[in-house]
Amino acid sequence: MKLEQLRISQFRQFREPLAIDGFGPGLNLICGPNESGKSTLVRAIRAAFFERHSSGTLTDLRPWGDSGAAPEVELRFTHADRQWQLNKRFLQRKRCDLTVDGQRFNGDEAEEQLATMLGFNVATRGASKAEHWGIPGLLWIEQGMGQELGEAVSHAGDHLKSVLGASLGEVTSSGGDDVTRQVRAQLDELLTGTGKPRGDYKLSGERITALEEELQTLDQRVAAYRQQVDRLGELRQQQSRDEADRPWEALRVQQQYAEHKYAEIQRQAEEQQRDLQALEQVRNHRQIVLEQLRSHDEQANDLQQRQGRCRQLQQQLEQLAGQQAELVAAQDAALAAYQQAQQQERQARQQARHHALERERQQLLKQQQQSELNLEQARQLQNELVTQQQALAAVRIDDQQLARLEQLHNQLRELDIRQHSIATRLRYELLPGQQLSLDQQPLSGSNELLLLQETQLDIAGIGKLIITPGGQDLATLARKTEHTRDQQQALLEQLRVSSLDEAREQLQLARTQAAAIQANRKLLSSHAPAGIEALEQDAAGIVARLAELEQELDTLGEPLGAAAVDTAAVDTAPVDTALAEQILQQAAAQLQQSEAATSKHNERIIGLRQNLASAEEECRLLQARLADPRRQQQQQKLNDNLLTLRAEEARLAQQSKDRAARITSARPDILEQDIQRYRSSAAQLEHSFSQRREELIALQARLQGEGADGLEEQRASLATELESEHRRYHQLDRRARALMLLHDLLSEKRQQLTRRLQAPLQKHLDHYLQLLFPQATLEVDENLMPGRLSRHGQEAGEFEALSFGAREQMGLISRLAYADLLREAGRPTLIILDDALVHSDQPRLGQMKRILFDAAQRHQVLLFSCHPDKWRDMGVPVRELEGLKTAGAEG
Repeated sequence: MKLEQLRISQFRQFREPLAIDGFGPGLNLICGPNESGKSTLVRAIRAAFFERHSSGTLTDLRPWGDSGAAPEVELRFTHADRQWQLNKRFLQRKRCDLTVDGQRFNGDEAEEQLATMLGFNVATRGASKAEHWGIPGLLWIEQGMGQELGEAVSHAGDHLKSVLGASLGEVTSSGGDDVTRQVRAQLDELLTGTGKPRGDYKLSGERITALEEELQTLDQRVAAYRQQVDRLGELRQQQSRDEADRPWEALRVQQQYAEHKYAEIQRQAEEQQRDLQALEQVRNHRQIVLEQLRSHDEQANDLQQRQGRCRQLQQQLEQLAGQQAELVAAQDAALAAYQQAQQQERQARQQARHHALERERQQLLKQQQQSELNLEQARQLQNELVTQQQALAAVRIDDQQLARLEQLHNQLRELDIRQHSIATRLRYELLPGQQLSLDQQPLSGSNELLLLQETQLDIAGIGKLIITPGGQDLATLARKTEHTRDQQQALLEQLRVSSLDEAREQLQLARTQAAAIQANRKLLSSHAPAGIEALEQDAAGIVARLAELEQELDTLGEPLGAAAVDTAAVDTAPVDTALAEQILQQAAAQLQQSEAATSKHNERIIGLRQNLASAEEECRLLQARLADPRRQQQQQKLNDNLLTLRAEEARLAQQSKDRAARITSARPDILEQDIQRYRSSAAQLEHSFSQRREELIALQARLQGEGADGLEEQRASLATELESEHRRYHQLDRRARALMLLHDLLSEKRQQLTRRLQAPLQKHLDHYLQLLFPQATLEVDENLMPGRLSRHGQEAGEFEALSFGAREQMGLISRLAYADLLREAGRPTLIILDDALVHSDQPRLGQMKRILFDAAQRHQVLLFSCHPDKWRDMGVPVRELEGLKTAGAEG
């Protein structure tokens, strides 16, 4: 069970609502000074669960002086993976509402659900008392009641026994007692309640018992004496050997040696780390030195290469000097041919440019016409779309309305058919020139009429006939027909049509308009895919480009050396630029070849001269640099550094490798285990030596006090006398021993069952008790009450005989053990402590904190205290009650 939220209103000192939420699953500390309301919160939780909402005696829950208040408590908690919410109001507008995962319970049913869940009883009348509180009464400790355990355990006994899976009452049931009493009665015929014979058998029985006890005592004394003598010799031998060898000192020497080796390995590991870092630094430094030496060697090689290069450049320069005149003459001839070809190509290119611009202008004019046509068609389609959409919006009829109109039309037709089928038929054939009047309408010739209602037939000169149709359903059909026709007319008026055919035409027109809109949209998209604005921008771009072409043509003028170009023949008039360009290209190629040859020749000469000068300068500088004494000193220093670094690198690498092997072979993990093993073994041997010495002293004193003289003779005499008595009373004695054996077996079985039932609780008690008193035991009696406390093999007394503080501590430990027992059985285990452990001294309080912290790992604990400074080391925040009040008032 985990409490999540507590809310109270009009409850004792809390006149205004107070809500506390955020309870953790483990320990929750709520602290505040005296009279701040801690006990009131505990009382509110108890009232929410224990008190009947319908009780009228709970006036102590009201705020002082407020007789009209309605104390209210609201709890939200989880249990068994289900969400529970309890709302309970007392005295005024009483109610009790319990919600469990959406399932609601009210009134007495809700309170029974809570009692079953927590394990307590609902008071039938008045306020609840301790005898009703059951399990919560055991786990919820009131202020100053931590040491009182017996009454709480007795009230929760039935629930605890049900958790144990059996009832202790079965052990002490009347059936078991009857069997024991029958055996006891038969045994009492021979022996008293203390095991002594009765009547005539008494003296002999007492004598037999005395002789047996004396003989047994003598046997035990003889056996014990012999064993003690043997034990004394063995102990002396062991003690002498240990005094001489002192094996623990050797183990401690081994421990110190192992510790020294382990420390040495740790030191070597640190040195190994430092050496590895130094090795990495040396390798980096060596690489830098190698790069510097490589740079020096490259400079020397470079000098030789540059000197050879200078000699080659000088030879090439002398060869090129004799070829320069021929190249200059060839270049002048090529230049003259190129200038003539260039003039011809310029005239041809100007004419071709003029033709290209005119051709582009003609194409743009055609595009302008097509663009204007597309724009006009797009605008027309846009206007048609607007008109069509308006026309479509004016149509009010749809498929559903048309179906309704057709339904009314079909109903009218069916009604007409039914009327005609049952109407009165009037068939007449009049002589030529004769006439009748039917409802003042003249009839002549021959015809047939259907009369649907009362009709008057006038015969001139004779009188009148009143014809009344006789069908029973005709009037009903007439009313239905009239009603249906009214509905049809109303629907026609609503749709603004005069007939069904017109409605069909309008719907078909709407469908046609929708299809036309869809088609026009597609057509508009084909004319203006990007929209009319984009089409307008394209047209504007064409106009602007045409203006640019006109301006460029005006600027260009007529082609050089040619007549005006006929506009109509722009697309077909050839412009002969290819030949001019070919000639120009050939001349340019020839000139370029000649210039290139000359330029290349000059460049080669210039380049050779520059290269030669640069090479000579570089050779001079490089030779000077190589001859610099400082460089030679630097190179020598680098070589020396390289040798030193290589030696240091090899040394560090080998040293790290050797040390890593030593560290690995030393097995520091095994050394740690050796240290622990030697330390424990030495302590154990020394402790055994001390214990053995104390045992020797005690055993020697005991043997000196034993008077072993004459024990064998005394035993023989007693054995003879006892045999005589056994022959006399063998039969009665055997019967008495048989009855005693049966009685002992019954008692032992009863104790075994009791111990089996006590075992689960004893296990949890031992868990907590070892945290407070190592090697202590706290017994549990048949009623699951803590009994005798033993520490270090010595009895400290019964629970009730302990000091006030010790009983408070044992009481809390017992309650936590009960909580563990309940938790294993799946029962809720909320623990509430109101100012608990106030009588514990500081050392005991520290141990009890460990116990509480351990229990809080499995249970939710609400601890209310007026000493927050004592609980700040529990690993959870301390929630100040005054702060909770302030937060509630602000909220």
